[in-house]
Amino acid sequence: MPGFEVLYQAAALCLTYPDDDFRARLPLLREAAPQLRDFTDHAAATGQGELQAHYVEVFDFRNRHSLYLSWWTDGDTRNRGMSLVRFKELYRAHGLEFTGEELPDFLPAVLEFVSRTGAMEMLTEHRAALDQLRSRLTAFGTPYACVLDAVCATLPPAPTGARR
Repeated sequence: MPGFEVLYQAAALCLTYPDDDFRARLPLLREAAPQLRDFTDHAAATGQGELQAHYVEVFDFRNRHSLYLSWWTDGDTRNRGMSLVRFKELYRAHGLEFTGEELPDFLPAVLEFVSRTGAMEMLTEHRAALDQLRSRLTAFGTPYACVLDAVCATLPPAPTGARR
């Protein structure tokens, strides 16, 4: 994963709710991760309220655009609980305790984890889900698709027959 740490950290920030801190970081994100410039340029040119409303429309009202990786593999079943435990165990195995407000499979949290540890298994294991999310974001016409494009470009292809 050499060289992708900065991209993954920047992508994590781009996929979180665009608060005032995000707006302040935009120039740094633009310079640090040129792969995300289509998104960061869009975010810089869009008013804060409009950007926030778009984020909510894309990610909060539609499971079809879920940022929770285990939702793609388990849906809303009891199997999802075990998947979430696996995420927490992986964080602990690398000396990190997941204490965020979000669930441990929240894509921005996973990207930040990978940027810190280099442990790619959760991204590669969920490659088919990332492809599906990317495809749906592209079809929806949101600039967030650019962020998924950049992340997916760093990963090996999903195994043939992977669940989608």
